[in-house]
Amino acid sequence: MSHDRLISELSSHLTPVRRRNMAREAAWLVGLGALQLAVFLGSGLMRPDMGDAAGHPFMWWKLGGLALLVATSVLTAVRSFSPVASPRRGLVFLVIAAGLMAMLGAIVSPGGVVAPTLAGRLAPVHGLICAASIAVLALPMLGMLAYLMRKGASVHAESSALAVGMAGGSWGAFVFAFCCPVNDPLYILAWYSLGCAAVVLPARFILPKYAAL
Repeated sequence: MSHDRLISELSSHLTPVRRRNMAREAAWLVGLGALQLAVFLGSGLMRPDMGDAAGHPFMWWKLGGLALLVATSVLTAVRSFSPVASPRRGLVFLVIAAGLMAMLGAIVSPGGVVAPTLAGRLAPVHGLICAASIAVLALPMLGMLAYLMRKGASVHAESSALAVGMAGGSWGAFVFAFCCPVNDPLYILAWYSLGCAAVVLPARFILPKYAAL
């Protein structure tokens, strides 16, 4: 059998790959995020003093920093699903943004009284509940991005998985921030980081195998 005939027979069973539409994928993600946030806030879970807290620099730091992490990680993840794109630059920017948020957290005023001891400031029991809540709230966005990753053709599956995990974790933290009553930056940095890590680490090891199926 000639090479041309062999190639022809093999290619006859292939179906055309549908061209990605990043605008449509972005619309899906925005729609999902808006729906989840609306349901969450519509359930009466917003902190009761949100009107007063929204005017404090602490809340600008928390919501603004998380929004930056969400936007950067989602953009990095979606771009990385293309075989010609590398997520490296986006991941580097994510690390820089997270570091900047941590540095600002060290100087921002909590806008209230904080516990005098380290254990009191961290409040481990409540902190673990916060971290678990963030991981749960991350699941819808994580699932949508995992679906898009599988539909795509990333050649950097591990890095894409990191970006997806960070997008899901930071989104879960952003949603949870609207109900979290704690104003202590140390508490936020510690337990929100743990909640994000609980999403990023499984995503890093599971999603590359899922995308290859």
